[in-house]
Amino acid sequence: MNDSNTFANSPSQRGGCLRVAKYLLVIGSFLLNIAFCIIISVFKSSDSEELPETRLWGDDDIKDKIAVIRIDGVLMEGVTRHYLQQIEQAANDKRVKAIVVRIDSPGGTITASEEIHRALTQLRDGKLLKYPESKPKKLVVSMGAIAASGGYYIAMPAERIFAEQTTITGSIGVYASLPNVAKFINQHGVHFELIKAGGIKASGSPFHELTPQERQPWQEMVDSSYDHFLGIVVGGRPALTKVMLRDDVLIREQIAVRNDKGDIAKDWMGQPQMVEYVRRRADGGTFTATEALRYGLIDEIGTLEAAVAAVAASEKLSKYKVVAYEKPPSLIRSLLGMQMRSSGFEPGRLANATAPRLWYLAPQADLSGILTGMANP
Repeated sequence: MNDSNTFANSPSQRGGCLRVAKYLLVIGSFLLNIAFCIIISVFKSSDSEELPETRLWGDDDIKDKIAVIRIDGVLMEGVTRHYLQQIEQAANDKRVKAIVVRIDSPGGTITASEEIHRALTQLRDGKLLKYPESKPKKLVVSMGAIAASGGYYIAMPAERIFAEQTTITGSIGVYASLPNVAKFINQHGVHFELIKAGGIKASGSPFHELTPQERQPWQEMVDSSYDHFLGIVVGGRPALTKVMLRDDVLIREQIAVRNDKGDIAKDWMGQPQMVEYVRRRADGGTFTATEALRYGLIDEIGTLEAAVAAVAASEKLSKYKVVAYEKPPSLIRSLLGMQMRSSGFEPGRLANATAPRLWYLAPQADLSGILTGMANP
């Protein structure tokens, strides 16, 4: 008998092959399960899935609910889906008797702001297109750290607006940001030949200086969007009709000019340099909660809990639970506990971030808008 054949067919060798086969079977089964889950997630519409619901307070067995819809971060195309899902779920839930919209946003693009404003208005009026059988629901707003510009815009469907003591709000205004590198290019000996048809076709191009004729269409778009913003504010808060007239001067005084260190600048005679300081409700600047209350931009300084208690009282709800909707994790993160991150430079993301847009965005939030655009190609 051949010794090598005897060794190959020994019990220990056969046992080792069986163990390998078992390992391969387990690994194969695991991979097939992952593939099956991915296939199901691709073919099953996420729009039909309900968002996970978290009970914030109140007994779990209570039937009536007050839903807290959270809207935070920069409002931009590509990131509004979760906000709309919350609105739709609250509209379709007969147990939800009232809504508190918790806003913590510096605003964003006019398109995203308008989309959310429209959905909240439909939720309030019971006219959400996706759920025509839904009933009107009482809606109030609770402002977090910031609810400015577009963040203030989307608060207008509310019956009452609450702000935290530390809230920054207002910033009723609009702007367009057009990156321009023409001067840098010229200083470094680079020249772009521009061939066009149409006198103002290159309006907003970053490679040449904007002419007055090219600036005018952008100014008209900004002015039109600003007028629309004012109309939305007056529609939501009729007492603020003066903002449409643009003559509601709140402050007019002389203030000292200060340098970047905060020191008062002085003229050649050693006297403080003074300039006129004027504030209006719709001058694009922000206000503290105390100022916003004084000028009628909000109704009350109070917490989220105060807003919930107020809407519950208006609906005569003695027993209720407060719920919020969570954003479900991605499939890969759920299966593997991993967060998928892009690596390297992606031109598409940069192009999306720097594309010309009209913004309802708070002062100094430009960088937030660019980063949000880069994160959502």
